[in-house]
Amino acid sequence: MSMSKKKVLIISYYWPPAGGPGVQRWLKFVKYLPSFDIEPIVYIPENPTYPLVDATNTEEVDPSITILKQPINEPYSKAKLVSGKNTDTLSVGIIPAKKKQTFVEKMLLWVRGNFFIPDARVSWVKPSVEYLTEYLKQNKDVETIITTGPPHSMHLIGMELKKQLNIQWIADFRDPWTTIGYHKELKLNESSAAKHLQLEKEVLNQADQIIVTSKTTKQEFQEKTSKPITVITNGYDITNLGKVPLDEKFTLAHIGSFLSERNPRILWKAIAELRKENKAFKDAFQLKLAGKVSSEVLDTIKEFKLEDCVVNHGYVDNVEALRQMRASQVLLLIEIDSDDTRAIIPGKLFEYMASERPILGIGPEDSDFFDIVRETNTGKLVLYSEKDKLMDILLEYFELYQQGQLKVHAMGLQYFSRKRLTEKLAKVISNE
Repeated sequence: MSMSKKKVLIISYYWPPAGGPGVQRWLKFVKYLPSFDIEPIVYIPENPTYPLVDATNTEEVDPSITILKQPINEPYSKAKLVSGKNTDTLSVGIIPAKKKQTFVEKMLLWVRGNFFIPDARVSWVKPSVEYLTEYLKQNKDVETIITTGPPHSMHLIGMELKKQLNIQWIADFRDPWTTIGYHKELKLNESSAAKHLQLEKEVLNQADQIIVTSKTTKQEFQEKTSKPITVITNGYDITNLGKVPLDEKFTLAHIGSFLSERNPRILWKAIAELRKENKAFKDAFQLKLAGKVSSEVLDTIKEFKLEDCVVNHGYVDNVEALRQMRASQVLLLIEIDSDDTRAIIPGKLFEYMASERPILGIGPEDSDFFDIVRETNTGKLVLYSEKDKLMDILLEYFELYQQGQLKVHAMGLQYFSRKRLTEKLAKVISNE
């Protein structure tokens, strides 16, 4: 006789039709949790402001899943009246810190940082707690709640429910909180900065379990709490796209949002020099972009006179993004050159690995994503200071392309499949 499934309530801001990487993690966990005798119930905003929308994600939601919704009152729609399109770029992180910010952008960042703590979704906490307290009292078979942030306001909902109902609470951090790079851009005053730290500490110490996506975040959090912390990275899903032919050109592809702060001048310089020195490389090379690209990145590409070899697809849905990955000769993965980003493992890394095309990674020293690329043998890596090494790698990949031998011999990819990762999550939920 089969036992009834354990029920878990997942509190998330991002859910289809949201696009971008933030939605994928819990969309896939929810997809696979029933395989491990866990029934997910998802609580989301009824009227969210998503900077990116992808209708293909909606097709992945099992219609039998219970979805709970409550209205949210967000400042972004009001801010749009003041700032026009800047609000979208602000919420998705496209406004560069190094570029001169307008007065309105500075003001919005200051208001966002000091009036909305921990973030602009904080007004959803109180109504959500009221609604979910009643729901959980009436559904006593839900024994566990999981909050996923950012936005870290979701964790405040979990903390309050924990206080009121003494229910098992797991806090999932897709990104760090106070140590992430953009936190410094919020123009926080002293008391606001202290409040963020205090809330982070309370969440870390009142949750029963913490889940993080990288070992560096785990190390950071272990200094702030004695609660158990489990690393569950993001991953890839098995997607049947049929046979995808490789691009004829020697394509170097960046798939996903290309933020201003990830603008790798070292790469544009290396490509420009190779095109000058090597006619065969110049004739074959193509830079392929798919996703939102900041104007600063496009301006720098023009500065290095590379615009004639660029194909810019703009934002594409998740299925098309996967297709573009598999068609590309080489996949470009870039992380901001900063100690603050060592813990960031771009979500696309795992889809890149599953596409079985060689990766060229550029990032700061001791990046967590460097370790994964090395362990799986899926690409080559350079620091921002290693232009000569970067040119050598591009030439090596190009010569293999010319010989029809450009491929990857990956190892251990199965550990990063969404189903395998969900199995790990199920063990955390069941306290195994």
